[in-house]
Amino acid sequence: MPRSAALCLALALALAGVPARAAAPACLRGVNLSGPEFGTVPGRYGTDYAYPSAQTIARFGALGLTGVRLPVRWERLQPRLGEPLDAAELLRLDAAVVAAKLAGMRTVIDLHNFAYYGTDRIGTGPATDAALADVWRRLAMHFRSEPFVAFGLMNEPNDIPVADWLPAANAAVAAIREAGARQLVLVPGTLWTGVHSWESDTPLGNNARTMLGLVDPGENVAYDVHQYLDADFSGTAAACPRGADALRAVERLTGWLAQNRARAYLGEIGASAQAGCPEHLAAILAHVNAHPEQWVGWAAWGAGDWWPPAYHFRLEPGTGPVTAVIQAAARAAPRCGGRP
Repeated sequence: MPRSAALCLALALALAGVPARAAAPACLRGVNLSGPEFGTVPGRYGTDYAYPSAQTIARFGALGLTGVRLPVRWERLQPRLGEPLDAAELLRLDAAVVAAKLAGMRTVIDLHNFAYYGTDRIGTGPATDAALADVWRRLAMHFRSEPFVAFGLMNEPNDIPVADWLPAANAAVAAIREAGARQLVLVPGTLWTGVHSWESDTPLGNNARTMLGLVDPGENVAYDVHQYLDADFSGTAAACPRGADALRAVERLTGWLAQNRARAYLGEIGASAQAGCPEHLAAILAHVNAHPEQWVGWAAWGAGDWWPPAYHFRLEPGTGPVTAVIQAAARAAPRCGGRP
């Protein structure tokens, strides 16, 4: 059987098993599940990159998680700007969304491009604000009837001024709503969208001031922010000497969100199994869980079959102290909707 036909059959069988009135979880407590963003572009599927298998997704769902943040590459979904989405890549994405749904989890479709398309930064060359809006309009039209999907506009813009990023984000949000999609939209700031730097004045601007200009006609938006625990908050080291500082940063952002009647999603939070790290992670997740009016949820980094065993953030279902922390936080009160 040709691969495309096999994928179609698997997708149809999966959809047949989804309850017609299944309710999407009310909050996102989950994991980043890497693979689709790996390798050079375009790359060969199954050799340079891969989507997570239904079995892998189900194993994380069995922990009680309610969300999967799925990193995908814009260039693979849309090989030519302004043109239709790639049918084979979209089918792979559909299959992952269905597998997560069967496991009781929502999928955050995370455009994992750092505010770039190829070598062009958003707002330069052909990677215009309109180009970003176009890909999200197409994705929104495809998924607008799927409540188990949320839209993550862009992973970690880092070298684009926040004053330039905001209009691009607003254009993409407007396009999603114009397509008739009402799902949650997650919007980062710039400077890697770090929690610790959210309110800081930087050469790229101030996320806290400028991103208040975010406009969502559908009134279902949250800021996508990330936080790590190592010395420079980059997530490049296993040790977590600044775990307490990271917690204080999250607490400060909770206050900012409450003051501005805004919400956030802790889209990446990573900790290794080194001494003290799981405890710092547990404290941060407990704080986020305790403030559901300000936080729509969190996603631990990082899981995926293709991470090397030595990767200090590699998560495996059912093994290790970090996975135990994530499982406990996912099942903690108040429970998410959509589960008994």
